[in-house]
Amino acid sequence: MFRKSFHPLSKTWLARLPLYLLAGLAGAGAAKAGDDASCRQVDRDEARFTVCSVDPGKDQIRLFNKGPDGNPYRSFSRLAQTLWGTREVLDFAVNGGMYEEDLGPVGLYVEYGIERHRANRRDGYGNFHLKPNGVFAVAGGKAVVAETGAYLASGFKADYATQSGPMLVIEGKIHPRFKADSDSLKIRNGVGVDAAGQVHLVLSERPIRFYDFATYFRDDLECPNALFLDGSISSLYAPSLDRHDGWFPLGPIIGVVRHLPD
Repeated sequence: MFRKSFHPLSKTWLARLPLYLLAGLAGAGAAKAGDDASCRQVDRDEARFTVCSVDPGKDQIRLFNKGPDGNPYRSFSRLAQTLWGTREVLDFAVNGGMYEEDLGPVGLYVEYGIERHRANRRDGYGNFHLKPNGVFAVAGGKAVVAETGAYLASGFKADYATQSGPMLVIEGKIHPRFKADSDSLKIRNGVGVDAAGQVHLVLSERPIRFYDFATYFRDDLECPNALFLDGSISSLYAPSLDRHDGWFPLGPIIGVVRHLPD
């Protein structure tokens, strides 16, 4: 949920330049550590996607919002810098769900097994409330995407979880509010889990309809459930693709982390 951005030539950007350079060094370490988390570009008809696929049984998927000082990370660069200080590298990352003006999560948010923000089941305006919305969660080497009510009823004990919306695909069906002929074309990103348990994080590189984005998850990635993360602020950190988006302040972040050998 976009709230604020900074111009690439502003004093703010210049002040952050050292962090971007350090994040690049951390990214180089991630690339050398291995590329189990595969990021690739895919063309489908007139659409183009960047897809990062992760095995939650092998790769460490985590959620981040606030740093050790209690303030939001705001950027991939600050997150990468913080992890680097604890001998961890950020393999890749994406924005991880909608957030409020203070960059805190709008809905359910779980980090290190602790519920930092309760689930939000209220009605309201905007994509988050385009129900059904849903939850992406990880625990014990397993990842799930599920409609919010189904997730809460499942009793799944998440190590990490984020609520966003709307759901793109629900049990193999496209969200009922999406239209194949919609004139709403926007950059979008989302997450799905396929039948084999692989996590697919996808960012559209060109404006796309909700319907076509959902169809890609269902038909090409074979995800029975997929969740929309956000629109215009959709951002990616992928050293293997020389990609480090940094134009928007970020709330929750989904990242794959590797620990450097001692």
